Amino acid sequence: MTALTTPDPGAVRPDLARPRSSAGAPAAPGFTSLRIGVTTLWLSVIVLLPLAAIAWQAGGGGSQAFWLAVTSHAAVESFRVTLTISVAVTMFNVIFGLLTAWVLVRDDFVGKGLIDAIIDLPFALPTIVTSLVMLALYGKSSPVGIHLQHTPPGVAMALAFVTLPLVVRAVQPVLLEIDPEAEEAAASLGATGPKVFTSVVLPSLLPALLTGAGLTFSRCIGEFGSVVSIGGAVPGKTEVSSQWIRALIENDDRTGAAAISIVLLSVSFSVLILLRVVGGRAARREEKAA
Repeated sequence: MTALTTPDPGAVRPDLARPRSSAGAPAAPGFTSLRIGVTTLWLSVIVLLPLAAIAWQAGGGGSQAFWLAVTSHAAVESFRVTLTISVAVTMFNVIFGLLTAWVLVRDDFVGKGLIDAIIDLPFALPTIVTSLVMLALYGKSSPVGIHLQHTPPGVAMALAFVTLPLVVRAVQPVLLEIDPEAEEAAASLGATGPKVFTSVVLPSLLPALLTGAGLTFSRCIGEFGSVVSIGGAVPGKTEVSSQWIRALIENDDRTGAAAISIVLLSVSFSVLILLRVVGGRAARREEKAA
């Protein structure tokens, strides 16, 4: 009598016994560990080590020196100006970035490809060039008769320019993947245009919008070059925190400059995490609804 034996899953189905890569080929565990190690090392050198250096320098004078640096009148005023303008620019970009992405995806017109390419122009220009352009356009000798030099709207205009692509490029690919049949079905049931947008389109776009908003806000609170000339660093009016950091460095107060940097970093990171969590929940709700 032949003894019954249990087949070895690895012998019958070799793919069950060995991990496979996303492309379908067996993944070598050693090679996977190498990739993870190289990625971790690269992130450590480029991101973690500089952040650790800033934190170390910020705490070099002790907690009292840190507190005095971030609560001084000039620092608080720079925080107020930075956060106020950054929030306003973020809201502006969310509205008009969504509108721009919608036009580029849903409408056909002459010069569409050129406009789509121009959207990325702020990424190609050095930020100091942006400041000079804004100064030439909206300065004291403005050719269009609009004078925004050394004013909060001038700073906001410069920040809106350098952050324009962030919302557009975050929303555009998602908008391309939305199935028009869902909108057509809602319209056939009597839903108006605004109702179709708010109930069908907007929920799908919300995670991308939040991502673009978070990137815009983070870029705004850390921006320096684009606001140098047009803003003028007027204390309590146009002096953003990055300009106050430069003033501290010029006065050889590197500990205070690092302390202000840590505050900006903490605010930016917190906003990004919050929006990522909210966007993730919105995406999960959309998947369940689908």
